[in-house]
Amino acid sequence: MKKDNLKHRDINWLYFNERVLLEAKSADTPLLERLKFLAIFSSNLDEYFKVRVSQLRQIKHLDKKFRKKLMFKANTTLQHILKTINEQQVEFGKVIKATLAELEDYNIYVRNTSNFTNEQKVFLESLFDERIREFCAVHKENLELTDGALYLAVTHPNQAYSIVEIPNKKHDRFIRLPGDGHQFCYLDDAIRLNIQKLLPQKNIMGCYSIKISRDAELYLEDDYSDIELVEKIYNSLDKRLYGQATRLLYDESMPSWLIASLKNDFKLGTVDLSPGGAYHNLSDFFSFPLPEGTEHLQYQEKPALPHPVLTSTENIFDSISIKDQLVHFPYQDFRVVEDFLTTAATDPNVTAIKMTIYRIAKSSSLADAILTALDNGKEVTLFVEAQARFDEANNIKWGRIFEEKGAKVIFSIPQVKVHSKIAMVFRNEDDKVKRYAYIGTGNFNAKTAKIYCDHGLFTAHKKITKDLGQVFQVLERKIIVPKLKRLMVSPFTTRITFLNLIQNEINAARKGKKAAITAKMNSLEDSDMIRALYRAVNAGVEVRLIVRGFCCYLTANDDPNTGMKDNIFITSIVDRFLEHGRIYLFENGGNELMYIGSADWMTRNLDRRIEVLTPILDSDIFEELKHILSLQLNDNQKARVLDLENSNKKVEQLPNEERIRSQYAIYDYLKNKLDENC
Repeated sequence: MKKDNLKHRDINWLYFNERVLLEAKSADTPLLERLKFLAIFSSNLDEYFKVRVSQLRQIKHLDKKFRKKLMFKANTTLQHILKTINEQQVEFGKVIKATLAELEDYNIYVRNTSNFTNEQKVFLESLFDERIREFCAVHKENLELTDGALYLAVTHPNQAYSIVEIPNKKHDRFIRLPGDGHQFCYLDDAIRLNIQKLLPQKNIMGCYSIKISRDAELYLEDDYSDIELVEKIYNSLDKRLYGQATRLLYDESMPSWLIASLKNDFKLGTVDLSPGGAYHNLSDFFSFPLPEGTEHLQYQEKPALPHPVLTSTENIFDSISIKDQLVHFPYQDFRVVEDFLTTAATDPNVTAIKMTIYRIAKSSSLADAILTALDNGKEVTLFVEAQARFDEANNIKWGRIFEEKGAKVIFSIPQVKVHSKIAMVFRNEDDKVKRYAYIGTGNFNAKTAKIYCDHGLFTAHKKITKDLGQVFQVLERKIIVPKLKRLMVSPFTTRITFLNLIQNEINAARKGKKAAITAKMNSLEDSDMIRALYRAVNAGVEVRLIVRGFCCYLTANDDPNTGMKDNIFITSIVDRFLEHGRIYLFENGGNELMYIGSADWMTRNLDRRIEVLTPILDSDIFEELKHILSLQLNDNQKARVLDLENSNKKVEQLPNEERIRSQYAIYDYLKNKLDENC
């Protein structure tokens, strides 16, 4: 489905999630790790229904004049999406079945009510009475099912049914069972086995798993640049639609009369019914117990490496002052970022700390450092994003805590999210105030830094820190527009700077000079950026992209009928870690320019978020990052091609070509560099 030579983002996202499923299916993914990819697929799809499908469902109720302005038919798109999801759900079920069957080859069993031993039945009956029963709510008619919660629909004679809640928030989803090898069962089956105890007066005919998804709050401002239009859309929608049931995931073995009853009772349409397996919320596979002696079925441990300079430095500020320092997560230890702020919190020469918080962990050393800084009388200014999807409450909680301790806390500007990952320390040195900056691609979050691939630059470069000071003044609402020399900052200069850099490559190509654009990002969606890439490709610029998520660029074979050339190659890497870094490299007439930062080529990142991208000015760091990017560009083990057909085929490893799995190659590269410096 294509509109104006662009792929539809919501449809294309499904092919990203398919890449996750392909990792769960891949023979070279360790067996127990496949369960985690199944969990990611399930979790992604749940969020997709809550947000993206929710938006499409509600937009289709708009007046025709609004739908026309949005330039697509929501109902047609929704039908296409649901058809694709149902097909993927079938494949998802097959992969689960195959994975669990293969686990049995290693004496790891997931039992169910059909094959419990007598010993296991006795064990589960006792466990149910002692630890599960008190949390199992039995619901009656007119029930308001909780979004994402698990339930059993229990059938009775005369087409009657009851609803029993599965308390997976209060009890582990997987229960260890007695028996040889490693035996487990779902919490669901412990309840099924004892269901008569919950409904003692009922004749029980069957027991079927169901889950309701409900609309999340709409985030239309993330997708549409016309704020006035967004406001009109919000005002046109029936606010009662928010939180309405929009998807019933049900056991496909359920009798048709029960499906019809649930559809009627929960006011669902036919398109809202999604058949599935006997178990839902398979994101709980994240917590599947890892039995002792099964390390060979898991990823080989790759402990975070110390940074060659910052981990062992006696004075982190001296090290950054002498030379810019680059860190790579999860390959290197996130503690260097924590140490930067912890040192600042206790250093008597530090007077002030400023930083942005987009997703802060529920407890962290960073938060402790901020509190220590406040205790030590430092001036602390924090910019807290109150609209970070699904993290709003936690961010606001921490913002209030810091505020109570004396920090100046500024919550996000209406209609503009603070998505940048920046921090600055002000330090008295030689009767002057010197600024030390950190600019990253990932959040200040030690937990996600263990699984997200990100980069961060520590620098005391005067022009960069001066620019960053301008950004903080904007955030403090002291100035409206920053004066910038080096940094790209959205929504002020990022779009125009990128467009100019692309145009420079087009001009070079037209003069017969070498011209190239290499970029890595999470998602590619902005129509102006894509059309600029189309112009670049047609002019002969070599374009090479790595896009982890959805990609709206419409690849094409050289075709005189369309006038589009295929001088571009786009891949996506889904592997052990989540690719999250943004790197942009331009040939620039032989004097290459490279930027890293928080912005993707999405309209929201260019126009409606505070984003910061920094140039890489240190030559050593430039070469290090370029080598890492090269490893990713040449990945022939986990990279998949983003083509016109959305085939998700693997990049082909050519005969005699070196085997490159980029994430492992990057780890080895950084480890070897560390060893050379020791």
